Amino acid sequence: MESTFESQAFSALAIAAVVLLVAVTGGIIYLTAVEWRDRRRRKRDQDSAGRVKPRKSAKSRKSAQGK
Repeated sequence: MESTFESQAFSALAIAAVVLLVAVTGGIIYLTAVEWRDRRRRKRDQDSAGRVKPRKSAKSRKSAQGK
């Protein structure tokens, strides 16, 4: 009877260990994917911000209107 209880306890602990291992691994994969996606988004935003035409200053607009 004692060996049956012991084997059930070991089985329950093994199942719990596998479930926790899968949960932690899934969390790490999720965080890695989110960080990768955010890094791509930040890089894309920086690249598009660098391509924006510089706005004319008020001084240059006034001189262009005076012509």
